[in-house]
Amino acid sequence: MNRATLPAKNSLGVGMDLAAAGVVPPMPHPPHDDISPPAKPVLVAGATGYIGRRLVKELIDTGHQVRAIARNPAKLADEDWADLVDIVQGDVLNPLSLANAFKGIGGAYYLVHSIGGEGDWEDRDRRAAANFRDAAADAGASQIIYLGGLGDDAGSSLSPHLHSRHEVGQILALGPVPTTELRAAVVIGAGSASFEMLRHLVEVLPVMVTPKWVETKCQPIAVRDVLAYLLGVLDEPAALNSVLEIGGPDVLTYRQMMDGFAKCAGLRKRIIVTVPVLSPSLSSRWVGLVTPLPADLARPLIDSLVNEVVVRHHEIDEIVPRKPLTYVESVNNALRRVHDLEVATTWADAELRGRSPADPLPADPDWAGGTMLTDIQSVHSSADPEALFRSVCSIGGERGWLAGDWLWTTRGILDRLTGGVGMRRGRRHPAELRIGDPLDFWRVEALETPRLLRLRAEMRLPGEAWLEWQIEPTGSGSLVTQRALFHPRGLAGRLYWLGVAPFHSLIFKPMLQRLCADAEQSQFSAAP
Repeated sequence: MNRATLPAKNSLGVGMDLAAAGVVPPMPHPPHDDISPPAKPVLVAGATGYIGRRLVKELIDTGHQVRAIARNPAKLADEDWADLVDIVQGDVLNPLSLANAFKGIGGAYYLVHSIGGEGDWEDRDRRAAANFRDAAADAGASQIIYLGGLGDDAGSSLSPHLHSRHEVGQILALGPVPTTELRAAVVIGAGSASFEMLRHLVEVLPVMVTPKWVETKCQPIAVRDVLAYLLGVLDEPAALNSVLEIGGPDVLTYRQMMDGFAKCAGLRKRIIVTVPVLSPSLSSRWVGLVTPLPADLARPLIDSLVNEVVVRHHEIDEIVPRKPLTYVESVNNALRRVHDLEVATTWADAELRGRSPADPLPADPDWAGGTMLTDIQSVHSSADPEALFRSVCSIGGERGWLAGDWLWTTRGILDRLTGGVGMRRGRRHPAELRIGDPLDFWRVEALETPRLLRLRAEMRLPGEAWLEWQIEPTGSGSLVTQRALFHPRGLAGRLYWLGVAPFHSLIFKPMLQRLCADAEQSQFSAAP
């Protein structure tokens, strides 16, 4: 589908013929000793997200030079491909950082979206897209590739989420750099937000009471097919200045998708009762309670379920010939990866709420940003630093928090009741961590093997919180120091700390002692 066929974009002049605009393409240079100039690097914005991490690996595997933008480059430092990629610090809301990231770039992928963020996320998306478009133009980039969402442009019935996805595509296309917008519906893959919402609803609830959107039609697509299409349109002339719709071979209702998942997972057929009275707000709260997705993320996804998202234009079949996986094949692949602990990326890799650069960090002095309240515990252990670090890095998820589990569970329930992430996110891998990984209602902020692990809280709090372990070798083992830190916000933050402080004695000291005991047991049981 050429952009000129879209009413919303035609009025903006998108997709104009170059000749009609008076732009004469340069004559090709004659060959010179059959030597071609080196290919320019491909830029990936959103490289820390669910699709972005996987796309970077696919680009490398197909021989491309890659430059990845990240607000926090350390989040990519533990990737297997980190040494093969030019990782630069950049923020799509900061034009100056983008100018540096775009130097010498050819094609550029835009995989950024603020869904689930706090505040006016639609306005942030507009500004971010405009900044990216202008930086690409200033750098002379050859192509922008954007992954958006399916949905009919006609009329004004699109949900805010889908409307924003389409609007971002329009903004990117307003510049002089040729733009390719791929539109997809539900992405089926281990770790994707839509798949995890579907999986947990079906696994947890044998009986579901749902709104009428359960009968809406959708055309799901496997994540591996999304990646193949993203790669296939790069440097493809037929894909320039176009909106291309992608999807798998099956058009299903959400009821059929849930029935199909239950069958693939070996579950009994779920009973689904449709009622007309459940509001999107109430539905998102319910989804927030029984799935890992917080209500802030579930709400825009549920709002979009009222829109039919099916492929109506099939130009992509000529540009990137491919036989996509069926829905059943996609689900089986995803379930196998979950079972085999091969979930490379998850929806939770993307942070749902940002923080101000002015917020203090645990390493800041006490006067930086105000008061820092602490609970500090230290224990000498006979285990070496490596064994202790392995024990610390295995905390949370299925292993639990080793002390006061009922308190952690209660805190998670309270967080979900107020729209937070709660404890259901778990962890990507039972023993391995990397910077940026979600860990229940924490996120890994710092990781220095074998001496430091720092987690930043993502539960709803009247302030900012961290949990940190520092390990130092001693002559007879190790000294591990555990710090719980809280930077309160106003009076509410201070009252919160006073309210939870009595429970610290039930959690923090016993937890650290258990971590040390487990490390000592594992180390000495493994000794010859």
